[in-house]
Amino acid sequence: MAATKSARVLAIDAFRGLTILVMIFVNTLAGVRGMPAWMDHAPAGVDGMTFPDVVFPAFLFIVGMAIPFAMAQREAAGDTGWRLWRHVLFRAVGMLVLGMFMVNAEEGYNEQAMGMSIHAWSLMFYACAIAVWAVYPDRYSSAARAARVLGAAGLVLLAFKFRGGADGAVRFTPQWWGILGLIGWAYLFASAAYRLCRGRALPLLGLVAACTAYFCLARSVGGNALWTAQAENAVHTSITLCGTTTALLFFRRQSPFAPAFLLAAGLAVTAVMLRPWFRISKIDATPSWALYSAAICVLLFAALYWLVDMRQWRGWTRLVQPAAASPLMTYLIPYIVYALMQYLHWSFPAVLGAGWPGLIWALSYAVLVMALAALLLRCRIRLQL
Repeated sequence: MAATKSARVLAIDAFRGLTILVMIFVNTLAGVRGMPAWMDHAPAGVDGMTFPDVVFPAFLFIVGMAIPFAMAQREAAGDTGWRLWRHVLFRAVGMLVLGMFMVNAEEGYNEQAMGMSIHAWSLMFYACAIAVWAVYPDRYSSAARAARVLGAAGLVLLAFKFRGGADGAVRFTPQWWGILGLIGWAYLFASAAYRLCRGRALPLLGLVAACTAYFCLARSVGGNALWTAQAENAVHTSITLCGTTTALLFFRRQSPFAPAFLLAAGLAVTAVMLRPWFRISKIDATPSWALYSAAICVLLFAALYWLVDMRQWRGWTRLVQPAAASPLMTYLIPYIVYALMQYLHWSFPAVLGAGWPGLIWALSYAVLVMALAALLLRCRIRLQL
């Protein structure tokens, strides 16, 4: 992968930015009444998936696509052995920490026991997170270290400050780790798999099959054992590994489309075969949902590769470039805006909560977040794990 031309990574950047743009759109649209069912997540218990149910898999897929490039870049910089794994572990732990804080702020909190509103707690968390993971100019290295120490100390204090449950006895816990936490686990396992397979596509596909089989066995056995509890992480990892395999197909082959279409077909056929036993469900993280989603992502990336890298139709990518250049900051912006508005008791006009005005607002809000991310980039404010 070290020999890969940098220009050929443009499709990956476009995919990353487009995924975040769509994520902001569907999350905003989730609060709009009167939308078609296919524009909302499929409910629990339903055997099926909708357009928004592919957004989270697209996150996992793009994380997997970036792994070969990130590994090659670290090795080129002289990071091998423990230094390379230290970077991987720090990045995974960072996503787990962010995910835990965000999921604890969603529900189950007890503001009276905490002595503060959950929105104030969230805003302080985001401030500390920015202090820890901001990219600082080299000339401010001493100030950067101090800011990171203070930010980390603030995160620890906020974790101890948290209380949940009706009586306030519940402490800060991982819960289901949150979206970023689930991505962190998948990134960690997929990175280990990539090194274990020495960057070869066929062994990686073997591990995709192994992750799928693991889920099927764990769900068949049942129970609450530690190993069965990792079934969903295995499914998420399989999507990430599909992204890694796709990157190898497109950036190590002169003619990648035929094997990519074959991969997508194989994933879809396997999903069809598994569906009678494990229904399509994002909420339950079933293999049929994961494999269908991965197949869709393979085809979407193939289309983006053809448009962006081969046909060089790149003007539209300026819209999503801020998210591609600063994905974590762009991802967090809507959550920060929400916490701030709730803390100040502000709300958007009620007319934006239903019908066509709501749909147009969801699209506009996603574009506005991109514009804000671009402004922060110009001010050299971005986060990096």
